[in-house]
Amino acid sequence: MPRLSRATCGTLGYDPDKLEIGIVHLGVGAFHRAHQADYTDEVIRSGDHRWGIIGASLRSPDTRDALRPQDYLYTIAESDEDGERFRVIGALRNVLVAPENPSALIEAMCRPSVKIVSLTVTEKGYCHDPATGELNEAHPDVLHDRANPDGPRSAPGFLVAALRHRRDKGLAPFTVLCCDNLPANGRTVAKVVTRLASLQDGELGQYVAENVAFPSTMIDRIVPATTDADRARVAAASGLEDAWPVVTEVYNNWVVEDRFPQGRPQWSATFVDDIAPFELMKLRLLNGAHSSMAYLGYLAGHETIADCMGDEALSHFVSHLMQKEVTSTLMVPPGADIESYKAALLRRFRNPGLRHRTWQIAMDGSQKLPQRLLGTIRDRLRADQSIDGLTLGVAAWMRYVTGINERDQPIDVRDPLRDQLRARADAAGRDAAKLAATLLDMDQVFGKDLPHNRRFKLTVTAALDSLIRRGSRSTLEAFRSAFP
Repeated sequence: MPRLSRATCGTLGYDPDKLEIGIVHLGVGAFHRAHQADYTDEVIRSGDHRWGIIGASLRSPDTRDALRPQDYLYTIAESDEDGERFRVIGALRNVLVAPENPSALIEAMCRPSVKIVSLTVTEKGYCHDPATGELNEAHPDVLHDRANPDGPRSAPGFLVAALRHRRDKGLAPFTVLCCDNLPANGRTVAKVVTRLASLQDGELGQYVAENVAFPSTMIDRIVPATTDADRARVAAASGLEDAWPVVTEVYNNWVVEDRFPQGRPQWSATFVDDIAPFELMKLRLLNGAHSSMAYLGYLAGHETIADCMGDEALSHFVSHLMQKEVTSTLMVPPGADIESYKAALLRRFRNPGLRHRTWQIAMDGSQKLPQRLLGTIRDRLRADQSIDGLTLGVAAWMRYVTGINERDQPIDVRDPLRDQLRARADAAGRDAAKLAATLLDMDQVFGKDLPHNRRFKLTVTAALDSLIRRGSRSTLEAFRSAFP
């Protein structure tokens, strides 16, 4: 079977080799390629050729090695209840691997044509404290980047290096566009980058604070990890081998604060002045439900989110979580139909075409919990409202990070705090009170307040005790009986 390439793909409606580079993207994984690159490809097809993308991997060469033989083309496969559609994306024009040549990435970010540097490096990629949003100044990559400003490792380090070089060359700064699930992601990244710049050079920190735009964004699209089965299906449909396609859903929503001093593509996004209501709705409903399902579902033996939704007790839990505990904490955006959005979420979760693995969603929980569940819990506690569903999600994370499943088999826990989590869990054993207490003592996750809230501590400990003694399935059945 021939390989996808410029020679085999047919017409794209434009010549990728003639695109100007307007965007550099850090973290060129499946999520970016199924979202922002897709939006940008639409703009290019409309005739605006200023927005070709150079992608960069900050860790692995896998994406570059897969896409380079394909002239950086790839297939996007979108599914819903009516089936699956396929398109070839050509907006991505190169992929750099930062550890191989940090200077090459900095040079790419300093091209005069580059107006935007965007990021999807996951929550842990910002070297920040998830509980406070501040730069973690003791993070190994931060320490390295302070000592080696022209050979950085971290995403903030590359942003600071490129902004310094652009300032020194008399080039206007690019806009920094964070597309990760961070609360107030633009402001959070602005805080992290400005602080790192200040630590390197006080004048540079002031320059960043006064001249660089960090608009916030909200992205709502589910993108599972691509599997060999996905590759085989794409090849069968297209007649071309594609080593690195992306699979996603037809549903797609992007809300962006419209602050781009150097200009931007005419993306078919929703541009607003205040992202907060949209961000809160998505983080707490979609992401909060996803994380809770990931831990409870994995422990119950479910491989995918669609499998979880086929479990009546777990699907009941998700509906309860959204309707009874999350909705009251939201600031509904003007014109938004919150009930329709929740109904659509449940349909999207059931989509069998998206094999979104619970294990994938469970990664990096220490970085995700603060914005997905803990903020909602704080709001409910302040209002003296129940938190039983939310704390069951937190307790399931606590049970999951012990690294041993309900059949006494190992769990491959992927988390930047994995070693610390496992050491604490091993010391506590299967004693729910001890395990909850030692994990709640991690203020980089739970902050200074929640560990001292008696109601929160008692509720999460009781949920954890049930998960340890009875397992996830029995606990969810008991939850359904208690909250019909």
